[in-house]
Amino acid sequence: MTQLFINIKELVQVRDAAIKKVSGIEMKKLPTIKNAFLLVKDELIFDFGAMDKIPDFSVDEMIDCSGKIILPSWCDSHSHIVFAGNREHEFVDRIKGLSYEEIASNGGGILNSTKKLKESTEEGLYDQSAKRLKEVIALGTGAIEIKSGYGLTVSSELKILRIINRLKNNFDTPIKSTFLGAHAVPEKFKNNKAAYIDLIIEEMLPKIAKENLADFIDVFCETGYFSIDDTRKILTAGRKYNLIPKVHVNQFNSIGGIEISSKNNALSVDHLEVLSDRDLEVLKESNTIPVALPSCSFFLSIPYTPARKLMDSGLAMAIASDYNPGSSPSGNMNLVVSLACIKMKMTPEEAINAATINGAYAMNLSEKVGSITKGKIANFFILKDVSSYHFIPYFFGSNRINAVYLKGKKVH
Repeated sequence: MTQLFINIKELVQVRDAAIKKVSGIEMKKLPTIKNAFLLVKDELIFDFGAMDKIPDFSVDEMIDCSGKIILPSWCDSHSHIVFAGNREHEFVDRIKGLSYEEIASNGGGILNSTKKLKESTEEGLYDQSAKRLKEVIALGTGAIEIKSGYGLTVSSELKILRIINRLKNNFDTPIKSTFLGAHAVPEKFKNNKAAYIDLIIEEMLPKIAKENLADFIDVFCETGYFSIDDTRKILTAGRKYNLIPKVHVNQFNSIGGIEISSKNNALSVDHLEVLSDRDLEVLKESNTIPVALPSCSFFLSIPYTPARKLMDSGLAMAIASDYNPGSSPSGNMNLVVSLACIKMKMTPEEAINAATINGAYAMNLSEKVGSITKGKIANFFILKDVSSYHFIPYFFGSNRINAVYLKGKKVH
């Protein structure tokens, strides 16, 4: 199947295959071609360029994109979309003045979600998760990482990861799975965290590896959850099964999570709402990419990741949705891009780079998605009735996505 998209008002994020991520000042640059064409062949990007240089192609389908803009699909490198029900009552509790930590200490938060998940059937949970995935795909997401972490028992964690595996098999979008058994300490082990860590290492990890259910391993490295020593122990155990770390750090406190993650060759460190000078120096000396989660900061009314400080220090960074029932109940990456611009003072170019090519890098998907590049999967979306790509962050409540393509097939 060969498709030719012609008269594209602007083709955004056109890159050479050698570029895996952009860092520092390079994040300000977003290469585009105006009045462009895009050729898709057998699910991949085959060619692109200016209309006045279009070769003579024989195609199965021609799509006129006059007045429309094409961007590569969003790459959401941090989500928790496999969960049961919702936590809307906790939303009201926060409005009444309770903090995230207070809600958690009262039996809410992550432990509330684990209880609901345990009570859910695998089929029911799959249906809820597939519905959420369809929703974010319609909003332009074309690659996503999904974490476990609302199970916290051997059977429930395996249930989540098996559902993620089913989603991988049933959807035409790259999906990466992350084992986050160390998301919280379950009630049963509240007075014996060491025993729960042993359960993760001795029972969960071997079974996950046997079924090949995870690509990455994660730990909520934070005061009141898992310490530096806990994190080191779990990441070391994961490495024996070739699980690459992607770690929750610095959401509320800087306790050394960035340093222990980088020492364990983490692909990414995520959150970073709190960032010390030492943390910044560690990142500058590592290959670990920071991932900001602005919709979480928005929803919880906590500080935003200091994006300017990171980028002005020459670092790459990504942005992601953190889609979950407690602290970011939205997978809308268009909103994430808006918040990055409005609240984190990123330019539209920086934010789009962070949500596409750098998001792909934060999932080890640089070879497949994240830019309009020859040989990459033809995952992209088309905007209508917009003057420029600046429209996305500017009109933060508006959805002007005209069509979504995955593997060259129109899915929305």
